[in-house]
Amino acid sequence: MLVLAFCLLWTAKWHRRSQCITGAEWNIFRFGDGPGGRFAQVVNVLAGLVSTVGMLAYLMKGAGLFLSMFMPFTPLTCALIMVVVATFYTVLSGFYGVVATDLFQALLIICVVIIISVMAFIRVGDPATLGAIAEQVTGNSQWMSSIPHWKTTMPPAYEAYESLFIFAFFYFMRNFLWGLGSGQDPKYFGARNDRECGTLNFLWIATMSFRWPMMMGFAVLGVLLVQRLFPDPTAITAAAELIKQFFPAVNEAQWSTLVTQIAYRHIPVPEELINQLQGLLGEDWARKLLLTSWHGTVNPENILPAVLLYDIPYGLRGLMLAGLLAAAMSTFDSTVNMTSGLMVRDWYQKYLRPNASNRELIGASWIASIFQVVLGILLAYSVKSINDIWGWIIMGLGAGLMIPVVLRLYWWRFNGGGYALGTFAGLAAAVVQRMMWPDLDERWQFILLGLVGLAGAILGTLLTPPTDYQVLDRFYRITRPFGFWGPLRKKLPPHERAIMDREHFYDIISLPFALIWQITLFILPMQFVIHNFKGFAVTLCINLIGLTGLYFFWYRHLPEENMVYDAAKPETQEQKGT
Repeated sequence: MLVLAFCLLWTAKWHRRSQCITGAEWNIFRFGDGPGGRFAQVVNVLAGLVSTVGMLAYLMKGAGLFLSMFMPFTPLTCALIMVVVATFYTVLSGFYGVVATDLFQALLIICVVIIISVMAFIRVGDPATLGAIAEQVTGNSQWMSSIPHWKTTMPPAYEAYESLFIFAFFYFMRNFLWGLGSGQDPKYFGARNDRECGTLNFLWIATMSFRWPMMMGFAVLGVLLVQRLFPDPTAITAAAELIKQFFPAVNEAQWSTLVTQIAYRHIPVPEELINQLQGLLGEDWARKLLLTSWHGTVNPENILPAVLLYDIPYGLRGLMLAGLLAAAMSTFDSTVNMTSGLMVRDWYQKYLRPNASNRELIGASWIASIFQVVLGILLAYSVKSINDIWGWIIMGLGAGLMIPVVLRLYWWRFNGGGYALGTFAGLAAAVVQRMMWPDLDERWQFILLGLVGLAGAILGTLLTPPTDYQVLDRFYRITRPFGFWGPLRKKLPPHERAIMDREHFYDIISLPFALIWQITLFILPMQFVIHNFKGFAVTLCINLIGLTGLYFFWYRHLPEENMVYDAAKPETQEQKGT
C-alpha cells in the first residue's frame, strides 16, 4: 500500500487532470489517437486482464482455504460458491451498486477489526510470555520485534524470506517504483479537484491502517491456538508423512483438496489411516488435519479461519465470518467491475462496436466479467499456495509491467510504441516465467522481469516515431508533471514555470514525510496489540514527525476546493496562483 503515498502527493492529481474515465483511455490522452496510442490502449487492456486474472486466482485460492474450514466441501468448491454469488451481484449491480455494497461491507469489516483486536489485546497478558510462546510455536526468536533483521527463522516453503531485511528492501523498491507510475484509478478520475484527490488518499491510508491490528490480533490468537492444539509439534509432521504414505501421488497444489476430502470423508479413506490420524491428533483429528501443510508444519494460510473456528463463539463467529467474506467480495467486485470497464469501453466499444447500444454494452460487460472469473478459476486450480501466487503478482508480473508505467509520466520522448512493446514484453516474460520457472526467487523475478520491461520500453521508443508535438504539449500543460520534459518546459511562460516549480518542490519534499507517516501508522496498532508500549511510544514520535512534515509541506499548500482545474484552459488555474 506504499503506492498510496505517491497518489496522495502527485500521481492521483496528475491523472485526474486528464478528465479521462479509464486508464486505457488515458493512454490516448498521453500518446495520441494514432497507431502508437491505440496500440498502447489495447496492450493496457490486455495487461489489466492478466493482472485481474492473477488477483482473482489469489482471491479464490485464499477464499477456498478459508471457507473449507467451515463448509464440508473442497477449497475449489467453496471458492466457486463464493465466486458465483459475487459475480451475480457484480454484473447486476454495476458501478454504483458495487460502491453501495462496498460501503455496507466496510461497516462489517470494522466490526471484525474491533472484536479481534480487543480479544487479542486482552489475551496477550505479559509480552515476554507471548514472545516465549511465539518462539516455541514458530521457532522465531524475533517474533516480537518491529525491525526486520538480516536473518530470521522461517518455516518450510518460506525460506526465501529468511534474509528478511533484504527482502523488505526489494519489496520497498518495487512499491517505490510502482508508486511513481500509480494513480490510474477510477476513484481519481472521478474526483472533483486536485484537493479532493489528496484528501481522498489521506482518508484511504488512514482507513487501511485498520487491517493491521486485526491481522496482528489473528497472529496472536493463532500462536496461542497452535500451542493449545499441538503441544507436541512432531504429531503434525507425522500426520503429514502418514497421508503421503497412503496417497504417494499427491503434490503440494493438490494437498489442501486431499486433506479436506479425508477430513470430510468425500473419498474412500482406509480405516487404518483414520485410526492412526486419530491417535496422532486426538478426537478432533478432522479439524486439526485441515491445519496440516504439505511440508508437515501448521499451514499458516489456515490460521485465520482456525481462530474463528476454535476461539470465537457462535453468533459472533457468524458476524465475523460475514465481515471477512465482505472484505473478499468487495475486492472481487471492484476488481472485476473495473477491468470489465476497460475491456468494454477501450476495446469492444472503441474498435468493434462503436455504435453499440447501452443494452449491448451492458451485455458485453457481463460476458467480460464471466470471462475473467473463468480464467481466474483455471489459474487458481494450479496454484500451490496463497503465497505462491501473491509473490508472482507483486514481484513478477508487477515488475514486468512497472517500467513502462513509470516512464510515461516522466520522460517526454517515451511514446505509445515504447509503452506497448515494454508492457507486452514484460507481460509475456511474466507469463512465461510463471509457466516455465514458477519457483524462481521473487527477488530474481523483480530484477529479470523488470529488465525485460525496461529493454522493451527503450527499444520500442527508439524504433518508433516520437509522439505528435501537439499531443505532448497538451498533455504537459494539462498534467503538469515533473521529470525529463525539457523541450516542452522551455516553451512555457516564466510565470507558469515558477508555479509548476513551486508545486513540484512541495510534492517531492513531502514524500519522505508521507512514507514515514504511512509506515509508522501501520506499525503503531500492531505494537499496541502485543503490549509493546515502549516501541509504540518511539513509533508514535516518528509518526508525529511525519504527520507534522505532511501538514507544513503538503496540506497547507493544497488548492482550495472551489479552484477547479479547467482542462480546456490550463492557464486559468495557474493564474489564480495554485
